[in-house]
Amino acid sequence: MFSGKKIGFIGAGNMATALIKGILKSGLVPPEDIYASDINIEKLDALRNEYGINTIFKDNVKLVSNVDIVVLAVKPQIIDRILKEIDHAVDESKLIISIAAGISTDYIERTVGKELRVIRSMPNTPALVLQGATAICSGIHATEEDIKLAYEIFKAVGLVVIVDETQLDAVTGLSGSGPAYIFMIIEALSDAGVKMGLSREVALKLSAQTVLGSAKLLLETGMHPGRLKDMVTSPGGTAIAGLHTLEQGGLRTTLINAVEAATNRSIELGRKNGK
Repeated sequence: MFSGKKIGFIGAGNMATALIKGILKSGLVPPEDIYASDINIEKLDALRNEYGINTIFKDNVKLVSNVDIVVLAVKPQIIDRILKEIDHAVDESKLIISIAAGISTDYIERTVGKELRVIRSMPNTPALVLQGATAICSGIHATEEDIKLAYEIFKAVGLVVIVDETQLDAVTGLSGSGPAYIFMIIEALSDAGVKMGLSREVALKLSAQTVLGSAKLLLETGMHPGRLKDMVTSPGGTAIAGLHTLEQGGLRTTLINAVEAATNRSIELGRKNGK
């Protein structure tokens, strides 16, 4: 599928680094077929030294001209400048994959002024340890082969789902922003352990492993979370006492409201960025 294809990353930040790491670990393409450009030379040097990829192109136009797949791994605030910079170098022969939050496939096509093959994605930060959750959607000119290529790239750093583009803001509110919610939960559980007499180190390890193990149990068994919760909850026991307190505190409602607020903010930012 990737035979002879070259992948170029515009932007060498955390997500680009995660994808490069995953691509190489999965053996999708060799390091000599991966290129990256960035204004931060130190980031490029680090990528070259650790993964052996090409960082010979210091400008985005040269990079685009020499690759088959272009990954726009940049912040949405600068996407306009990047697209206008590379507009004469991109055409229908290249697959464009964007991870710029809130930027629609249509906006990318209109800004460049061409019928580009565009895949839009929303990965999350656990991709840094190859345990990400990514949603992808296709623009109107992308092919089934393009979707498969993007799927395999993001599969290299975790789970991938294919959604309609209208659902990307909800994905941003749930899994895109979700790690922040989980980190707060882990921190709160750790604080609780310290309050009850555990050392900070022990409490933090137990909290993090409890979240990790619970998620893995759900994914591997495919069981409904309510059923798994009931497996832990014995009559008159400790878990039901804790669950009662969580219900009193409105945990469910608070998390639902958090996802809704983040989704609405994603919509708002998308409008500001020309979505």
